[in-house]
Amino acid sequence: MRIEIKARKVAVSDDLRTRVEKRFDKIAKQVSPLAELEVLLSEDRNPRVADSQIAEATLHLKGTTLRAHEAAANMVTAVNACADDLARQVKRVKAKRSHRRDAAPQVEVATDIAL
Repeated sequence: MRIEIKARKVAVSDDLRTRVEKRFDKIAKQVSPLAELEVLLSEDRNPRVADSQIAEATLHLKGTTLRAHEAAANMVTAVNACADDLARQVKRVKAKRSHRRDAAPQVEVATDIAL
């Protein structure tokens, strides 16, 4: 899975970058290597907003796009909550796909042909 980290009004340190990659590694094991993940880290600079650190994640899979948006007082907490939300969505999508595959009617092909 390809991970792209973007930032608005906040600096992304190497420590934060490795935390994001490590946290979303759990999701990378569940999806195709061709999947693309975009993580947007931003800060709301309004003093009245307590949860000013915002993490948004968009996961592009084959046929679906999953999004998660979380805000917290700390950027690491926002990233963790966003990763948990996205992991829950991926699990649900995989369960739906496997359920459809199991529920599909089995078609038998006749191999005896009388001429």
